[in-house]
Parts: sequence; structure tokens; C-alpha cells
Amino acid sequence: MTAALQKLRLAGRMSRLGTESAFDVLVRARELEARGREIIHLEIGEPDFPTAPHIVETAARALREGWTHYGPPAGLPQLREAVAQDVSRWRGIAVDPAEVVITPGAKPIMFFVILALIEKDDEVLYPNPGFPIYESMIQFVGGRPVPYSLPEKSDFDADVAGIVGKITDRTRLIILNSPHNPTGGVMSREQLANLADSLASPRARDIFVLSDEIYHRLIFDGEHASLTQFPGMKERTIILDGFSKAYAMTGWRLGYGVMRPDLAQQITLLMTNSNSCTASFVQIAGVEALRGDQSCVEEMVEEFRRRRSVMVNGLNSIPGFRCKMPHGAFYAYPNISGTGRTARELADALLTEAGVACLSGMAFGAWGDGYLRFSYANSVENIKKALDRIASWVKKSA
Repeated sequence: MTAALQKLRLAGRMSRLGTESAFDVLVRARELEARGREIIHLEIGEPDFPTAPHIVETAARALREGWTHYGPPAGLPQLREAVAQDVSRWRGIAVDPAEVVITPGAKPIMFFVILALIEKDDEVLYPNPGFPIYESMIQFVGGRPVPYSLPEKSDFDADVAGIVGKITDRTRLIILNSPHNPTGGVMSREQLANLADSLASPRARDIFVLSDEIYHRLIFDGEHASLTQFPGMKERTIILDGFSKAYAMTGWRLGYGVMRPDLAQQITLLMTNSNSCTASFVQIAGVEALRGDQSCVEEMVEEFRRRRSVMVNGLNSIPGFRCKMPHGAFYAYPNISGTGRTARELADALLTEAGVACLSGMAFGAWGDGYLRFSYANSVENIKKALDRIASWVKKSA
């Protein structure tokens, strides 16, 4: 007989880790599908487009050519150079390859930066609702998460006055996300300028900013603006970006951070101690993604623009739903307070009774109650079918 396992003893920090509810909902949806239910997936933040053929072929060729061994922990020189040039082109700032660190996905930049900068009880300001791993990582390292709001009345633009009002002597880091997950809001150049002015004060001069710009190519109205474009901010801002969203390369796990060289050296040290390096053949494909044909990105953005209209207009026709037109990313974030149900109740009912998988706004923080997140990374046909199912369910359940 096998001896009973002793109770697992974990470090206390493990109890502070959160998760991503999108994957939990996906598991539940797959279980329903296994029992014969048809589920329309609007829960996962993943482009439904294939990676462009020229990128795939470059990776296959790299494998055949022997790009299968260790590389430098900070990334292959040719990809760091390509990233530096790409960031310079899109943000209009000078970037040196020494300021670039390549990682297996963009999440390590988030984790490593928080790990490198935040001591116990240091405060980190972050958006709520917001990507749940922000709060998870802050708590994991022993920091204090301090949420700031994104008002619906301002098209979910960050309220800079609200951010600045939360700064204390313990504030060490501010996290920005634009375009924003889950709201699709985009931070305006005016608000970024206000934040830059506020951070120039002596009281705030030791505060860093982690700017999550992973959706920066997915803008439908206007142009992307970055805090790094304002005087004195490039040296205090870490850009988080990657290939998952713009190039439909979620499974390739390829991301990067752009930061001052001395911090880049420390983040590279964390890479050495955790991952050694990012897969070499994937990095070669990344060079091709940045320097090759960009029509794949442009076509995807136009298709998302079309789906956005279908999704938002459809949601606004359903009683109890009120949805702003998102300016970026590929999410619709309707206010559902008019239904009289909590976000969790409604998201669960839509999955189990209507066959539509979406996320409760509560998956992105306590201030997300009263909202749902729908990803329109699905076909127009499926989006329309999902909207019909939601409308029918609401009518039947009224």
C-alpha cells in the first residue's frame, strides 16, 4: 500500500498568489462542451487569427539552421536591436539595445520588475479593474496593492488626479495599462502629460512606472501615446510589450521590456536565475515579425474594428446592458447594473444557461462588479450568435 502523503507545507507567500479567471472559465466551458453543449467563447484574450505564414516559416527555417541552443539571458542581439528600432519608431523615442530585455512572454517583465523594485510594505498603484496578475504579484512579493479607478464616464481613461492623490511616502511603483484590459480604454495624451508633470515633483521623483503597452498596435481611434514620450519619463518608465496580441503569437511566449540600462542588467540577472534565456528560434521569428510584412497586423486590426461595432451595438440593444465603444484592445466592457444581477451571477448564467462564455468584471478586481468583459476575438458570425443568445436569455429571465 502507498503511504499517505504528508500535508504539503508551503511558503507563506504562496497563499498570496492570485490567478487568471479567464482560464478557470475556459475549463468550465470545455467541461460543458465535453457533455455535448455548444459554447461560444468570448472569455479568452487571445487573437483567433493564425500567426502569419512568413513568421512561421522563419521559425521553421531557424530550427533547421540550428537555432536550438542557449542564447544570451537578455536576448539575441539581433532581436534586441529590432525591438529597440521598433519601439523608437512607434514611440518616437531613442532606444538602445542595452535597454531591452527579451523574456519568454511579457509576464516575466511584470514579475521581475516588481520583484526587483518592491520591498515589503512598499506601495504599488495599479488599475482596478485591471489585469489580475498585477495585484497578485504585488502581494506575492509583500508589497501593498493600492488600486486606482478608471471611470466609465471618462471612457475608462485613467483618472490622473485620483492616481496622484494616492501617492504617499511608501509609493514605489505605478502601473499603467493602455490600451486597457478589460475595458478597452486608452489613456489620453493629455492625461499622460498631467501624470508626467505630477511625477516631476520632488515628492514623486523616486517613483517608477511600469507601462503595460502590450495592446499598443490595437488602437481603433487616434494614436497610441506612451509616458516615455514626455520629458524625464523615459528614465523612470519600464515599457512592457510583446508579440502575443499584435502578431497572434500567444503560444510562442515572446515578450520584452524596455528600461534604463542599469535596471535592464538587474532584470537580466533575474532571467539568468529563472529561465536562462528565451528560445532562440522563437527570437529569430520575432525579428521577422518586427521587420517583415506588417499587413497581417493591419488586417487584424481592421477585422477587430468591424467586430467591435457588431459587439457594442448588439450589447447596447439588450435591455439592462450599457456599453461604451472601446478605443483599443479587443474587449467590450458593458455595464450590466440595469439587469439587477451581480456580474458573477450573470456571467455564470450566460455560460451555463445561454452557452456564452464571458468574464465577470470581478475577475479584474472588486471595482469590476456591475460589468462583464466580452472578448471579440471571435468571428462576426459567432459574435452575432452570442448576442442573440444573450438577448433571448435576458428576455426569458426578465
